[in-house]
Amino acid sequence: MGYLKRGFSRNALTKFLGLIVLAAGAFSLYRFTSLKEMITPQVVEAILDGSGLWAPVVFMMLEAAAITLFVPASILIVLAAGLFGAYWGFLYAWIGAWIGAGCAFQVGRTLGRDFVAAILGERLKRYDDVIEKNGFRTVLYLRLLNAPFTPMNYALSLTKVHFNDFLLGTGLGVMVSVFAITFLSGMLKDAWIYGRWGDLLSFKILFGILLYVSSFFIPLIIKKMKRRPK
Repeated sequence: MGYLKRGFSRNALTKFLGLIVLAAGAFSLYRFTSLKEMITPQVVEAILDGSGLWAPVVFMMLEAAAITLFVPASILIVLAAGLFGAYWGFLYAWIGAWIGAGCAFQVGRTLGRDFVAAILGERLKRYDDVIEKNGFRTVLYLRLLNAPFTPMNYALSLTKVHFNDFLLGTGLGVMVSVFAITFLSGMLKDAWIYGRWGDLLSFKILFGILLYVSSFFIPLIIKKMKRRPK
């Protein structure tokens, strides 16, 4: 998409206002209605119980829709562990987050990109070209640094990063953090249900915590390895 040097089209402004209305509407719906109380393990579990064998698919679609509507991804990821256990919960939460990120990116790209490019013009182009050229690496680093997941979907959609680079960087970049969150949440659930509180002092819990913390340092490690002389 090109840069508009003189103003912006009415169509670009209309689409951008649509994005603002979507964000404001989603925030208001979650903040000022009973929707927040509905996103609980009990309610979601009741929905999934009625879905039978389609429960995993229904959950992933619910997660994707929620992320597209600006609901924090961590809420659904924790729910996945409580509903499906640590390992299956990880798989479903990861796929759902991946789909949701892709949907949010497409919404942001369709509604907001033209307006932002027109407003920022050459100031955006200088950084945009760099992001486009190093799209996969940029997205991967941001995801490994655990930048806010849902806002980052829309922020990246306003740049020139290619969709395939965004999708691949997101899928690989969030694997560690999603696994760590679902793993720890699943362990907490088992401790609560079965009363095995001693398990919270086990090596598994320590492993999950170290895995999550270490994910913040992966980009730095990769960067350092790249700088080593051959």
